[in-house]
Amino acid sequence: MTETKTPGPISPITIIGAALVLGILAGAAVLYVKGQGSGNQVAVSNGEACKQDEALAASLNGAAKGDVAAMLPTSEPQSLAALSFSGPDGKPKTLADLKGKTVLLNLWATWCVPCREEMPALNALQASAGNDAFEVVAINVDTGSDEKPRQFLSEISVHKLAFYQDSSLGVFNDLKKRGLVLGLPVTLLVGPDGCTKAGMNGPANWGGADAKNFIDTALKGLGS
Repeated sequence: MTETKTPGPISPITIIGAALVLGILAGAAVLYVKGQGSGNQVAVSNGEACKQDEALAASLNGAAKGDVAAMLPTSEPQSLAALSFSGPDGKPKTLADLKGKTVLLNLWATWCVPCREEMPALNALQASAGNDAFEVVAINVDTGSDEKPRQFLSEISVHKLAFYQDSSLGVFNDLKKRGLVLGLPVTLLVGPDGCTKAGMNGPANWGGADAKNFIDTALKGLGS
């Protein structure tokens, strides 16, 4: 007669080992799912694309005062060249299309009260400092059509800013994942190489002397 053996108790080590394996597999699955993002992804790795300019960072740190005191140099520059949105003509555009320009990138929405209050100041900065080497790129992130934000800008006589929009919130979500955005409004200084140089969360008086001095300092440091 064949003796039937009753399975013994499973050892704690075996249980822990199985749990670890399952945990690793679950973690890999999560990473894979998160990797299936929108089109707003970084095209080049941070280390390859961007390098810290210590001299520029020091200059910007000194110029960050008064109305723009919160506009601090980026400690770890990131490439925003692949950031995609719609241009004034409604056609797809990336920040790489503005390569060679220093850009003050701002995200705003009509439902954001501080954003609405900030737009005339951004318009004034573009009017006084905008040229072939510098542009204020204010991207509207209202979902839906562009009718409401365009009407709002017209009502408050903001005519110097080109109309950029991302109704998918892809730009906002991408920057949030990378720790550059906490909410709206947010403003980032991007160099001609497409890399972040400084940034701040919250509104500022971009039409004042402090902002103009900050931009002048940035352009001088970037050789623009």
